[in-house]
Amino acid sequence: MHIACVGGGPANLYFSILMKLVDPARHITVYERNPEGSTYGWGVTFWGDLRDRLLSTDPETARAIVDGSVHWDSWLMRVHDRATVTLENAEEGLGIGRRELLAILADRARSLGVRIAYEHEIAAEEELAGADLVIAGDGAGSALRERHADHFGTDVATGRDPYVWLGTTKVFDAFTFAFTETEHGWIWCYGYPYGKANSTCVVECFPQTWRGLGLDEAGEADGLALLEKLFAEVLDGHPLIGGGGGRWQRFRTVTNRTWHRGNLVLLGDAAHTTHYSIGAGTALALGDAAFLVHALHNTPRLPEALAWFERERMAAIRPTQRAARYSARWYENLDRYVGLPPEHLLTLLGRRHSPLLSRVPPRLYYRAGWLGSRIARPFAW
Repeated sequence: MHIACVGGGPANLYFSILMKLVDPARHITVYERNPEGSTYGWGVTFWGDLRDRLLSTDPETARAIVDGSVHWDSWLMRVHDRATVTLENAEEGLGIGRRELLAILADRARSLGVRIAYEHEIAAEEELAGADLVIAGDGAGSALRERHADHFGTDVATGRDPYVWLGTTKVFDAFTFAFTETEHGWIWCYGYPYGKANSTCVVECFPQTWRGLGLDEAGEADGLALLEKLFAEVLDGHPLIGGGGGRWQRFRTVTNRTWHRGNLVLLGDAAHTTHYSIGAGTALALGDAAFLVHALHNTPRLPEALAWFERERMAAIRPTQRAARYSARWYENLDRYVGLPPEHLLTLLGRRHSPLLSRVPPRLYYRAGWLGSRIARPFAW
C-alpha cells in the first residue's frame, strides 16, 4: 500500500512513524509545502498522561521528545493589584518548541524509511492518483477537505475573543496565568516554558478591550510594546516576540460530519480543532495518528478501517471537545469570576471544563464545597 500524507505536522509525521513500525513494507510519503525547519508558532504543551502513552507506543520517539522538553508541576496566577497565588504539586506539564518537535518526528520517520518531500504543495488528490490512501493532515484550513466540504459536512464556528500567539525570553517556572484590568476591560495571558531560553505567551481579551486599547489598529511593534507594559510584572522586564505566525485572530472551531471520502481521510486539525486554552491540540493530533494506524493494521479492507477510525476516534475525543467549549465559554464570561479572591479564582480556573460553571453562581461552589483544590483536565488522547 502506498500512503500519501499531505501536511508535515505532528499528526502525519507520527502516523508515518507508527505505520512503519507495525508494517515496514508500507510505502509512505509525507508532503510539506514549507521548507524543512520552517514552522509557525512557538512552543507546544502536553501533559504527563500523553508522555506515558507515547512511551508505551514508541519509546524511542517518546524519549527524544521528553528529553527535549522542559517540565513544570505548578500553576501560578497573578491578578492585577491582588496577591499572586501558586498551586504546587499540580499535574506534570511539559513544553517543547514546535520546531524541535517536528525535527524529532521527521528524523525518526526518515530513519524508518519514510520519504519527506519538503517544499512540495499538494492542493488536489488528483496529484496523488497512485496512492492507495491519502491523509489530509494539512491543518484547519485543509485545501483537500475544502474541495469536498459538502461531503465532509465541514462547519467552522468563530469564537468571540481576539487572541495572539507570542513568544518571550522570560522563562516561566510554572504554567502562568495573568489577568490585567484596564479602563476598557480585562486582558489576560497564558505563559509556559518550552526551552531553556524561551516561553510561549498567548494573550487574549474581550473584543471591547481589544478595540479600546487600540490593538485592532496598532502595528506589531506598538502592539507588543503595549502588551509588555500591561504584563510588565509577569514578564519581569523581558520582551514579547512576534513574527512567529502570530497575529490577532479569533479561534476557529472546525468540526466535520464525516472524516473520510473514498481513499481520503482527515487527520488532526483538518478533522477537528479544540480551543487552545485546554492545551490538547498536539495530544489530539498524535492520538488521531495512533487510532488510524490501529485501524489500518487490524482491519484489512480500507473502507471498514476508515469507518472504524472515524467512529471510534470521534467518540474518544468527544469529552475533550466538550471541555474545550466550556473552557472557551469560561474565558468569554471571565467578568463573572475575576472579582473573586485569587485562590477561589484559581480553583474555578482549574474546573473551567465543567458545564456547571455556566449555570451556577460561582460563589455557591465554595459554600456547597463542590470544588476541590486540585486541577482537573479532560482526557486528551
